[in-house]
Amino acid sequence: MTLTTPWSAAAREGTPLPEYPRPQLVREGWSNLNGTWQCAFTSFPSPDPLDVADPEHPPTFDREILVPFSPEMPLSGAFRTLAEDEVLWYRREFTAPAGVGGRVLLHFGAVDQSCRVAINGVEIGGNTGGFLPFTLDITDALGDRETHEIVVAVRDVTDKSWLSRGKQSSKPGGIWYTPQSGIWQTVWLERVPAVAIDRLILTPVLSSREVEVTVVSHAAADGTMVAVEILVHGERHGFAEIEPNIPTRVRLDEPVRTWTPEDPFLYDVTVSLGEDRVTSYVGMRSFGMGKSPVGHACLTLNGSPYLPVGLLDQGYWPDGGLTAPSDEALIFDIELAKRMGFTMLRKHIKIEPLRWYYHCDRLGMLVWQDHVNGGEQYRAPIVTMPAIVSPTISDRAYGLFARSDEAGRAMSEAELVDMIEHLRSVTSISMWVPFNEGWGQFDAARIAEVVKAVDPTRGVDHASGWHDQGAGDLVSKHIYFRPVKIRRAWKRDDRVIALTEYGGYSHAIKRHTWGAKPMGYKKFTSAGDLLNGFMRLHVEEIAPAIADGLAATVYTQLSDVENEVNGMVTYDREVVKFDESAVRAINDQLRRVFAGKSNSSTGKDRDDDSA
Repeated sequence: MTLTTPWSAAAREGTPLPEYPRPQLVREGWSNLNGTWQCAFTSFPSPDPLDVADPEHPPTFDREILVPFSPEMPLSGAFRTLAEDEVLWYRREFTAPAGVGGRVLLHFGAVDQSCRVAINGVEIGGNTGGFLPFTLDITDALGDRETHEIVVAVRDVTDKSWLSRGKQSSKPGGIWYTPQSGIWQTVWLERVPAVAIDRLILTPVLSSREVEVTVVSHAAADGTMVAVEILVHGERHGFAEIEPNIPTRVRLDEPVRTWTPEDPFLYDVTVSLGEDRVTSYVGMRSFGMGKSPVGHACLTLNGSPYLPVGLLDQGYWPDGGLTAPSDEALIFDIELAKRMGFTMLRKHIKIEPLRWYYHCDRLGMLVWQDHVNGGEQYRAPIVTMPAIVSPTISDRAYGLFARSDEAGRAMSEAELVDMIEHLRSVTSISMWVPFNEGWGQFDAARIAEVVKAVDPTRGVDHASGWHDQGAGDLVSKHIYFRPVKIRRAWKRDDRVIALTEYGGYSHAIKRHTWGAKPMGYKKFTSAGDLLNGFMRLHVEEIAPAIADGLAATVYTQLSDVENEVNGMVTYDREVVKFDESAVRAINDQLRRVFAGKSNSSTGKDRDDDSA
């Protein structure tokens, strides 16, 4: 069944996703290249998955596609799947952003999986890796022409190599989804001065009421200074002149207002370097580990014990796949989770456009960020059987974990570091998740150390689900087919006990399902039974587990995805399956148990003096 969302029609009108795509480094002088492009598919039977056709010699373009939606997705209008032995071609004309001088940069939010790019018939660069942005300086290729041509050649072999692919599968079904290819995030241009701010890193240091600022500028000369101003409603609360490329702390005026999901306060930031001026923002918060009010290991927010009550969020849409149909659609999911009393979203096996993280920052939603998995073909005993029986297996057995290829391991590690660098200034991200359920896992204990070295300010869930290598900050468990109980061995561990996937209760809504084989981990035939089951699970299992040391939860999941019908809302976002106030009441009760203010066995609040 073809499903649309409330935003499908608007996505086809005008320019899709027209908003400025980089909220923490905003400047004028940009143009959006989303919209109608020409496209074509040609045969390309190369055995090398990294090989892509020469973009200087494109074919005849015989159809149109709506960028940034993959050709496999309804919103693209292309109605075509890219095969592993083909190349997908894109072409459009454009004019450079207004202005004279400086440099013109071409930005791609994400292109899956490998691509080469030509401007005016001359190749200017490319990229491999389907989930991270890349930028090309196209200044020299523009010349004196007023109108320019861009050609992009794309190759995508999905799961036929070790390349990162996420949950896309050449044989979709169950928890594995329809493969996508090509441009799936915003394409845009900007004109910048010759000496420009190339990157801005903002790290809150709450303990000393400072913001560590790094203004990266590859062209800045020695002796150049950068003006950094931190503001609240236009009033200055911090200022410094600093050197480019050197981390420097800027002191904030007292009192410092902290960021929390309950009060997501953000400071405005302006940065000026010569002719270049950008705006940004930062939230003052800190993440750590400590003891809960009743003495269990827990996570902290701004130095205080905090219980993240989360949802698994895969970020898929029936009309756009990996690409949300609009900015409003991104906001809808976050606001729905907040109304239900959830304070965290585990962004599962996907890197979102930066605007999604911006909305989490400004609306108040913690994020646990997964790395995108890759590797060869997975083995069921490693990735499936542990859901029932979970033996401890060393992930240095690369062959068992579908990581025999050394180049694949190296690229995955490099992409993990690139993801952290890309997202490190995001206020709401509190946890990095390098591996999930053994999917292409390798050297997780060492990788946890790599993550901590790159970003010591956040937690690490080194192996979410199973195949725990004894590292990271969490004892991270996925429990679907057995009761949720805290084991004594977990409590002897110094790490925080976290239930990083559970539930998955399903209810298929007629005319709002995507596939012919709906699936979930426990089926209910009515909304009433679904809610009752959800409440029993939390009252009888989750609340007692929190009283016994459980310190973070991630329920599966926010929305239905393809055949999975275990979401809080249907895949088309048309029907919320749960009573929002009832779910919020349950989540509030979990927080009271965590704080020692409620009897987990009865659900009744304790008297103040007994608490």
